[in-house]
Amino acid sequence: MCALWSWLSVLLVSPVLTQAVTGGMLYPRETPTREVKELSGMWSFRADTSSDRNEGIRKEWYRSPLWKTGPVIDMAVPASYNDITQDVTLRDFIGWVWYEKEVWLPRRWLEDQDSSRIVLRVGSAHYYSIVWVNGVQVTQHEGGHLPFEANITSILKGSKGISCRITIAVNNTLTLNTLPPGSIQFMNDPTRYPKGYFIQNTEFDFFNYAGIHRPVVLYTTPSVYIDDITVTTDIIGDMGLVNYQVVVAGSVYYSVAVTLRNQEGQEVATGLGSLGQLKVPNANFWWPYLMTAHPGYLYSLEVKMMADTGSGQSEDFYTLHVGIRTAQVSGQQFLINGKPFYFHGVNKHEDYDIRGKGLDWPTVLKDFNLLKWLGANSFRTSHYPYAEEIMDLCDKYGIVVIDESPGVGIRYPASFGNRSLEHHLTVMEELVRRDKNHPSVVMWSVANEPSSELGVAGYYFRTVISHTKSLDLTRPVTYVTNARYDKDQGAPYVDVICVNSYFSWYHDPGHLEVIQIQLNTQFDKWHEMYQKPIIQSEYGADTIPGFHSDPPTMFTEEYQEMVLRNYHSVFDQKRKTFVIGELIWNFADFMTAQGITRVVGNKKGIFTRQRQPKTSAFILRDRYWKLANETWYRFQPNSRTKKCNYCYLPLSCSNLWKHSATQDLHCKKETNWMMYQTRNLPKCHLN
Repeated sequence: MCALWSWLSVLLVSPVLTQAVTGGMLYPRETPTREVKELSGMWSFRADTSSDRNEGIRKEWYRSPLWKTGPVIDMAVPASYNDITQDVTLRDFIGWVWYEKEVWLPRRWLEDQDSSRIVLRVGSAHYYSIVWVNGVQVTQHEGGHLPFEANITSILKGSKGISCRITIAVNNTLTLNTLPPGSIQFMNDPTRYPKGYFIQNTEFDFFNYAGIHRPVVLYTTPSVYIDDITVTTDIIGDMGLVNYQVVVAGSVYYSVAVTLRNQEGQEVATGLGSLGQLKVPNANFWWPYLMTAHPGYLYSLEVKMMADTGSGQSEDFYTLHVGIRTAQVSGQQFLINGKPFYFHGVNKHEDYDIRGKGLDWPTVLKDFNLLKWLGANSFRTSHYPYAEEIMDLCDKYGIVVIDESPGVGIRYPASFGNRSLEHHLTVMEELVRRDKNHPSVVMWSVANEPSSELGVAGYYFRTVISHTKSLDLTRPVTYVTNARYDKDQGAPYVDVICVNSYFSWYHDPGHLEVIQIQLNTQFDKWHEMYQKPIIQSEYGADTIPGFHSDPPTMFTEEYQEMVLRNYHSVFDQKRKTFVIGELIWNFADFMTAQGITRVVGNKKGIFTRQRQPKTSAFILRDRYWKLANETWYRFQPNSRTKKCNYCYLPLSCSNLWKHSATQDLHCKKETNWMMYQTRNLPKCHLN
């Protein structure tokens, strides 16, 4: 047991591997000076099933084509490997797996000196990765969910006629010092377990999917290139201010010019230099979905760099989408562009049949269509950063994001030590570096449900939160707690209190009658102690679709409906004062580890894993559209106009229709941005 996994243990906790984040991480885009080669598709795959899971490293599988080392199978990238084959041992496999793909590069990539950098980028791989190109190690990375890359120019230049063989070894082992944490438990009783038997323990309630989860690409840049762009925005009256900073690598002799264009492609502002401010009169601000007729308005910031090189003049060009908006906590409110914003949204998971956590465009688009149908204006990236492609769509559609790190399951004192803290700080640096320019991201969350009542948690979270604030001065920072209000050591340092609670489920299961008194007590105690705005960041109940019972019993659709209605009753009281949001757990059912409390996964979704609605989806939809219409009415002129008691829309002829049977007046609003359907809505009457 001592020898087993010894090499991996050193690898995962070595302080040498945790380094300060340097350089930029711009998303690979094709421009007049950059090319992108997508490597998604079939890769060769092999799991290292040796007793110590270390045969591949020991025998240097990367030095020759993977098929020469032993049997390989085809594996899709991006995707989790767990559910793709019929091999039950692979579904729960812990240890090293090996991916390999051979590709040919365009000749101009290898010959053109003006486009001389070739970069290999991995969108994410869970959890620890080592990368080789043509048998040469080019990088290693600790942590899933975030991108990493390597400059492989020196390996490939001059290698005309030779393919590019990319080998990636990925290890999903979790330790007490990883994010998320975990532990390996060896079962040493020979009367009950085979020799060398072990399991991976985790402290989170979702399946530990593994593999290469997001796209792998090769891209080019000039030898002198735009390495990073940072944009912050502000608003003065109807004027938008765009502050930019451009970092150039490869030379100190360069010039930078920027142009800001609106969605029609018209130039609205220009600037010179790598640091500056653009002023946009009569700006179109970035607004959340359902807060305006045109949510998610994005400008394009075109950055052009010119540099002198040994071979003459070189240029680089990159375009970044920019949303002009502000986000801040003011007193008991969360303000976007100076207006109160109420989070009515969901928690999600990157999870779907077969592909696990792998990026899947049809699923991504289906989820956004369901979010808009639901009337949700926000979600939290529970419990890890989501794909960059998802963040881009949030910008485009105006979906507000609480961007969460993979700090879930930090439960034991050993996970609050210096090694864990150093890694957590690095993860926050990588997260902010990647997502800092997304207008949809309005708040950082550094953790979910840690043991924040422990004495060591105070220093730990004070350090992580202050470091995150130093990285980004423009956004509030929080973490999500399920600790008692008077025990939580990290709460004094957050800007918004985010609380998870499951009254009548994990607490007093089956007793719906206790929800409102316990929820009222929760809110009042937290607010009395900290005087900060509060978001109900999780609530809900497991529901098996098609299960019914009257009176309601647990796991039926009726029970989930009653849980929601009881919570909503309290939300409606408290949102008038200090409650600024409600996020249902969960958007959709998702897979978990096997256990006696989980029947093929967690069933708290308002949609099934296949994205079909339960009764609760219609309950939540009715509520969210009512909240959206109330917000829409509040921000419109002529607020004295007579309005509907239910949806708060002005009662003009275009908003009313008569039911053919009862002649009662109902609500209806149809524009190019909102369709308020009448299915299952309660009747609305004039004041």
